[in-house]
Amino acid sequence: MSAVEVRFTKWGGTRHWRYTMTPLGRDEHGHWYGGRAGMTLQRGDEAPVVQPHDFVMIAPYDRWWVANFNGTGETDVAVYVDVATPPAVGTHSVESVDLDLDVIRLRDGSVRVLDEDEFAEHQVRYGYPAEVIDRARRTTAELVDLVTGRAEPFGAVADGWLRAFTAAG
Repeated sequence: MSAVEVRFTKWGGTRHWRYTMTPLGRDEHGHWYGGRAGMTLQRGDEAPVVQPHDFVMIAPYDRWWVANFNGTGETDVAVYVDVATPPAVGTHSVESVDLDLDVIRLRDGSVRVLDEDEFAEHQVRYGYPAEVIDRARRTTAELVDLVTGRAEPFGAVADGWLRAFTAAG
């Protein structure tokens, strides 16, 4: 399979993260992609950064988030979920609008919500519609429960995709 470009913007179209991943397949939860340690990721116009570990990403069907599951490496973050518009999956790209809020699960099992201050600031700066604000808040609350409880795909399903991808490395 050919590589796909993952493109996140902020509300209104401002360029956010861009990087290239390998399609792995799909299941009942969504489309899965893999990224290798050493690949580059770029945020906006900043200098590219080098990814320090393998990871897999799911672009779920009709859900307001995109999740990354990190392989072993220099991070304490096992799961990183961006609250975002439902990802648009194409043959050569995955696109979504990042809505600032993030839910993470650390390797010790603790779950945290990040960037609530950024979300509040961007509601004003970018003029988020009320229904988007409400959806982002509800999605964040749902994700805390799902990620904490390791409900699928945040449990064995993601572990399986990550294990298979890293073993194929």
